Amino acid sequence: MANITMSEASSAAAQGAPAVKVRSYWQNVGYRLRYDYLTLFFGSVVVLIILSAIFAPLIAPMDPYESSLINRLKPIGYKDYILGTDELGRDILSRILYGGRISLTMGILPVLIATIVGGSLGIVAGFVGGRTNMVIMRTVDVFYAFPSILLAVAISGAMGGGIVNGMLSLTLVFIPPLCRIAETATSQVRNLDFVEAARATGAKTLSIIRVHILGNVLGPILVYSSSLVSVSILLASGLSFLGLGVTPPEPDWGLMLNTLRQAIYINPVVCAIPGVAILITSVCFNLVSDGLRAAMDVRL
Repeated sequence: MANITMSEASSAAAQGAPAVKVRSYWQNVGYRLRYDYLTLFFGSVVVLIILSAIFAPLIAPMDPYESSLINRLKPIGYKDYILGTDELGRDILSRILYGGRISLTMGILPVLIATIVGGSLGIVAGFVGGRTNMVIMRTVDVFYAFPSILLAVAISGAMGGGIVNGMLSLTLVFIPPLCRIAETATSQVRNLDFVEAARATGAKTLSIIRVHILGNVLGPILVYSSSLVSVSILLASGLSFLGLGVTPPEPDWGLMLNTLRQAIYINPVVCAIPGVAILITSVCFNLVSDGLRAAMDVRL
C-alpha cells in the first residue's frame, strides 16, 4: 500500500471540509432580530397598530363624526359603545381607530422626510468637508439653540394650525439632529483605506458616496431616525392638544385629549383612553428602536 504524505493528507482534508458561509452585515442584523423575541413582540404590536389605522373604515363599528347628545360621556361597555363616548356622544373606539391614521402619519412621515433631507445634507457635509461642511453645520447649529418642543410650537404657530403645517414644523425640527448624526458617521468613514482606494481609482464623488459611504453610515441614521418616531408622535399629539395641529372635528389622539379634559371629573377612564393609545404606541416604537440599535451594533 502506498504511503500517504502529510501534505497530501492535509490537502485532502481541506478539499473535503465544507466551506464556512460568512453572513453579511445586514444578514447578521436580520439574524439577531430573528432571535430577539422582545423586539419581535413589540414590532408585532406596532404592525397591528398600523394595520388597524389603515383598515379603520372596515374595523370601526360606527361613524367617528356622528354625535349624539343623549349618549354623551357614556362609560366603557355602554350598549354598542365598547370604549364609551366623548363629550359629543361620538364613539371613542371609532375615533381612536381613525385618529391613529392622522397620529401615525404625523409621527412617521416627518421623520421619513427629515431622514432623507437631513441624512443627505449630513453625508455631503461630512464627505466634502471644508466650507461646505462649515456652512451646513453652522446653519444646523442655529436650531440647537431651541428645545425641540418649543421650536415645533413656534414654527407651527407662525404658519398656523393644520395637518400639513404641523408635519412641516416637525420635519424642520428633526432635520438638524439627523444631519448631525449623518455628518459625524460620514466623517469617521471618509478617510478609511477603502475610500482612499476608491479615490485612487478615479471613482466619482457620487459613486463613492453611493457604494462606499452610504452602506456604512446608513445603520446609525436608521437607528436614530427610528427612535425619533415615538418623539414625533408625542410632539404631534402635543401640537394638536395645544390647537396648533389637527383641527376639529378630525379625530386625532392629541385633539381628543384636549376636548375630553373638561370632562375628566365626570368620566376619567374614558378621558384617559387617547392618552393610553399615545403611550402604548410611543413605547412600542421606542422599544423596537432599542432592539434595532442592539442588532446593528457590531460590538455587541
